[in-house]
Amino acid sequence: MIRNYLPKDMQELVHWYERYISPVSLVAGFVADNLILLRRVDLWRSNALLFFYLAVCAGGIILINAIEAGRIRNQRILSWAPLIPVAVQFAFGGLFSGYLSLYSRSAGLFQSWVFVLALAFLLLGNERFTRLYTRFSFQVSLYFTVLFSFFTFFLPVVVHQIGPVMFLVSGCFSIGTIALLLWTLSFIAPQREAAERTSVARSIASIFIIFNILYFSNLIPPLPLSLKDAGVYHGISRSDSTYVLTGEPTTWYESLIYDETFHGGPSDTVYVFTAIFAPSGLTTPIIHEWQHYDAARRAWVTTNTVSFSINGGRDGGYRGYSQKYGAAAGKWRVNVLTQYGATIGRVAFNVEYATSTQPLVTTEE
Repeated sequence: MIRNYLPKDMQELVHWYERYISPVSLVAGFVADNLILLRRVDLWRSNALLFFYLAVCAGGIILINAIEAGRIRNQRILSWAPLIPVAVQFAFGGLFSGYLSLYSRSAGLFQSWVFVLALAFLLLGNERFTRLYTRFSFQVSLYFTVLFSFFTFFLPVVVHQIGPVMFLVSGCFSIGTIALLLWTLSFIAPQREAAERTSVARSIASIFIIFNILYFSNLIPPLPLSLKDAGVYHGISRSDSTYVLTGEPTTWYESLIYDETFHGGPSDTVYVFTAIFAPSGLTTPIIHEWQHYDAARRAWVTTNTVSFSINGGRDGGYRGYSQKYGAAAGKWRVNVLTQYGATIGRVAFNVEYATSTQPLVTTEE
């Protein structure tokens, strides 16, 4: 094993890193990704960081297999060889942290919890994967996973298009990149590559199929789009570039725990406001799907849909709204969808008829 090349004092350093530093760096890296480095998917520094992590992973995989195949014999390099899986682990952890940060902000967890939970599992499990990074099939399979996750949102940012075609193109780019890596490894470690070729092919095919099932089941968040703000209001007007929103006051914790409540009469108009982030240069239709809960049928019934286009580039998201006159009392929700039916977010609220006028507050967006 590659760890056997390490002197005893260096083995203790690696063990100390795995036990103490790695968990701390996990938390620090996740906070940095969320607050500083990965605020937007279309910023050059965000993609440069992800490209760096991908390059470290690929380089580490090549070096590990070159050492295991006996291609590298320099004792000074070999003495540091066991640190390579640690570097690969760090890079994979950075990718999982970044993906969790970006994907979890892209859609409601009720629609995308499967994919987001899988990313969280890979992020947390990464702290126990160090020894697995020396296994050929594990290296390639995990690298294909991070490639597919990256190209799924990176190519739409570059091409300024979203949808099933771009997703399939992303899959092709991922397969092409992993094929290039395997071709390189076939020269560096031909015996290892040949012995694992069948299992690796099956693993890549399985991952590719799983990604497609999740995507076409709308279980993958529709990056690079994300819902920045949303709410229910009694009135919305626009003055130049500012939206004036009139609604009922709520505390921050109430909006997190409870659905909003709209108090009004049978003839009042309900407004739903959304701000959706899209990368610069991207223009795409967005749909507000209004649904009312039918208690007798125990089902959500679509009453109407409203479509409008958004333009990317604004940090706070492209603002827009839809309205409904004379909404019946009861549970309502407005699904915010792409033109292909992927859920960007959801606004859930209750309509209650009130006999008295409710206090209202005005905010600006």
